[in-house]
Order: sequence, then C-alpha cells, then structure tokens
Amino acid sequence: MASYFHSVQLDEEKCRGCTNCIKRCPTEAIRVRQGKARIEAARCVDCGQCIRACPNRAKSVLTDSRAALKDFKYTVGLVAPSFFAQFRSNPSPGKVLAAVKLMGFTHVRGLFLAAELVASAIAKHLATTAGPFPRISTSCPAVVRLIQVRFPDLTRHLVSIEAPMEVAAYLARAEVRGETGCQDEDIGVFFITPCPAKVTAVHQPVGVGKSQLNGAFSFSEVYADAYRLLASVKEEEPVVGSARGLVWARSGGEGEGVAIDDYLAVDGIEHVITVLEEVEMGRLRGVRYIEGQACVGGCVGGALVVENPFVARVRVAQVARALPLYSPPEITLPEEALVLKQDLSPRPFIQLDEDMEVAIKKLGELEKIVERLPMLDCGSCGAPHCRALAEDIVRDTAVLTDCDFVLREQVNELAQELISLTVLLPNAMGRKRIDGEGEK
Repeated sequence: MASYFHSVQLDEEKCRGCTNCIKRCPTEAIRVRQGKARIEAARCVDCGQCIRACPNRAKSVLTDSRAALKDFKYTVGLVAPSFFAQFRSNPSPGKVLAAVKLMGFTHVRGLFLAAELVASAIAKHLATTAGPFPRISTSCPAVVRLIQVRFPDLTRHLVSIEAPMEVAAYLARAEVRGETGCQDEDIGVFFITPCPAKVTAVHQPVGVGKSQLNGAFSFSEVYADAYRLLASVKEEEPVVGSARGLVWARSGGEGEGVAIDDYLAVDGIEHVITVLEEVEMGRLRGVRYIEGQACVGGCVGGALVVENPFVARVRVAQVARALPLYSPPEITLPEEALVLKQDLSPRPFIQLDEDMEVAIKKLGELEKIVERLPMLDCGSCGAPHCRALAEDIVRDTAVLTDCDFVLREQVNELAQELISLTVLLPNAMGRKRIDGEGEK
C-alpha cells in the first residue's frame, strides 16, 4: 500500500468524537471510532476543512520548524501572494518582504514573476493542446488531490504545468547559485503558506519526484514576527513582477493572468465538487479552462491565514495598486522548470477487496446492507452517511449495529422475544400458560 505524508494531524487527547469533521470532509476520509476521529490516509487531501469544522481544535497542521534554517548556508523565504493582504496597515510588498527577511532569511522573494510565467505557459498550452476540455488548473494542490481521489477520470483534464511556488523556488535557486557560486545543497528554500495542502505539496509533491522547496511555514506562525519587524525595516526589498502575479491570491486571479475569455473560476471545495461533477457529466464543454481553489475566496481564505478572507480579498486590490499592472516576463525558462515530469494519475483508492470477484460479491452485500439502513445520514455511527457505513461494514471496519436505528430495532425485537418466552412453560407443565393456569 502506498505511503502518504499528511500535514493535517489529529490530537486524540483533544478529540471528543463530536462527528462535526466527518460531515465536512470532501473525500469521506474521516471516521469516528471508539469516541475518536480517525483519518484514512489514502483518502485525505489535506484541504483543511476538518480544521475549520473542529470545535475542539483537535486538528492541526504539521509545518516545519524555523530551526531548519540553520541547516543551510543560504535560505530563501518565498512569500505567497495572499500574505501581503494580511496586514491592516497596508505596507508595500517590498516592506513586507524586508520584514520577512529580518526573520532570518538570507534572501526573500514574492511569487509574482513565477505566477506570470506559469500563466504564460498555461495560455500557450491552451492555444496548442487538443484537449480534453475543459482543462483544469493544477495550482491548488488540494483540488489536484481531490480529483485524484474522487474524480479519477478527470485526471487527464489536469494541465501538466508546475504551480507558481515550484517555479519561484526554481528561480530562487538559480539566482542564489549565480550570485554566490554555491552548490544547490547549500540552499534552503521555504514557502510561507496559507494552507495545509501546500505543506503536503512540499513534502510529497505530485507530478514531480522531489520538490524544489525544503519546507513550509504557515501564515499564522510567521505573521506576528513579520508584523513586529515592519517597524525595523530600513530599506525595502525589490519586488519583481506585477499586479497580474499578485492577484493569484484570490479566486479569479489566475484566469485573469492567463487572459482568456472562456474560463471558469470556482472557489470553496463544495462548489469545486459541484463543478467537477458537471464536467464528469459533459455539461461544461464550452469552457476551456477551470481555475478551482479549495478555499473560499481563493488562497486569501486558506485554513492558515490570519485575516478575514473577504477583507483580504479587498486588500489584494489595494496592494496591487502599488505594483505595475503588467510587465511581460523578460526571462524564458526551460521546459523542465515549467512542465510536470510525471503524469497526474488517479490515486489508488480503498477497494472493497483486491480480488475482483470477491469485490463484486461484497458490492452486492453492500447494497443489501444499504436497504436495511434508514438512510438518514445522521452520522451517529461515526461514518459521514449511511452508504459509507455500509462500505465500512463489508470492509470489516464496522458492524451493522453501529447504526443506532438498527440497534434499537434489534433491541426491540429481542425484548419482544423475551416477553413471548415469559408465557411459555416446560412441556411437562404444559406448553402455554393461560390466565395463570396450565393449558387445558
């Protein structure tokens, strides 16, 4: 079985088995067993929905320690576009970069130029590819993994182009090597991320064997120090790129950068699922490109941000005014820096059985179990809905009486049987008692 790294972690001591998370997980990766949540690694896409849903803060994100900076001679902090919209005082992008650099990085870079280069590559791809359409963006790793797990037939719609953070890391490494003459292993590149899915993308990327990045820090970990250090900034860092790269921070920004008319931008994982279902049914053939982002509002709504996503979305427009509207990239990257090196294939899913004949038999059993369940999808069994419980039963990870309604029905049947037994006597005394007398 494949091994998976997941940035979303569960603290069992904090978990109270409330079942809030099982309803929010888009891939049905969570079950509650023995009063505690359990995450199935093969299904989890690290979207962070369970983090938002948990009232007990039992879900958290595993990010890298800043002590890792000491492992490298040169360190680069890559700042996500949405980070610039976290500050209420609206400091310039150059000042924010300078504050982040004071945290211990030797170099800092935004993702503006990388986003522009990726947008150009996507536009070229759309102009030359034969399809299938609509093509689907790979910039949101949670959406990519969602497709691999829940919509495997749509993996062929994914564009084989790197996400901006990987392209930015490639550019940063090349720049530091050229500037210092150092070896690549002397350089540590770290991404400041708004979401757990991008932490996972650093440590277990799809489409490439190894990420250009060495680690990731969350907005919530970095923000307080960066805000404090803004007052210590004496000279702003240069900003390379334009507003067209910055607006990738919000939903629709990528499509604007690609500059095509027949594209669709969708944010919020429930809405993304609805659109992908439409694609599966062939109802969106007139759309050439879909920009899907798991978080509401795009990256400004990530699970690790500190600012209200709707406020941050407005602030993106305000920060963009400090940058040139568009500056065509003056560099050309080799194909290896922009194109994914491996196919984006479906993720191996949990089967009813490895033997196809047995799996078909179990599918029949599953349908019979479904007929016995109330189909209320209440979640009290610890599964997100009744059909999921039926699947768990045939996989021997649950039993039918985990359903409260079935259990109550069986208890009532047992009670009626016990009552009927109380009127029976041994054969020698008469099989049945009538009005306190033996049978006559």
